[in-house]
Amino acid sequence: MNVVLIEPEIPPNTGNIARLCAATGATLHLVGPLGFRLDDRELKRAGMDYWEHVTWKYWKSFDELRAQAGPEARFFYATTKSRRPYTEPRYSWGDYLVFGRETAGLPVALLEANADTAITIPMFNPQARSLNLATAVAIVLYEAMRQVKGFTIQNPDV
Repeated sequence: MNVVLIEPEIPPNTGNIARLCAATGATLHLVGPLGFRLDDRELKRAGMDYWEHVTWKYWKSFDELRAQAGPEARFFYATTKSRRPYTEPRYSWGDYLVFGRETAGLPVALLEANADTAITIPMFNPQARSLNLATAVAIVLYEAMRQVKGFTIQNPDV
């Protein structure tokens, strides 16, 4: 699976997402400009010692990533502006799960051009606008992994 962060702003969020990608084997794609430097101390601290286990790539633009991914690549765009729940698509190995900036989300033009593959995590409290970026990535990524890998929790002690 592929996790795409377009213009992430908060180093600890990106570090936590890198750790999540290490745990799942997902590739992390960082699309610039970034709101921090890649040698940021908080970024490294949040990712702990997992950075060496993360496959990640930096892209100057989302168009550059799309071109490299090829025409057969499937992209799903996480947003609060969709009514399609993240559980509805049937994910496949190699899909791209795209998330926007912490303060602004994904660009409106990108969402309009890809409305058929926009997904959302439902908010059950109307006062809650959205979730933390790292939390949102974890929810969607683990649903995609569940579908693709068909894994279940197999802990006899639980």
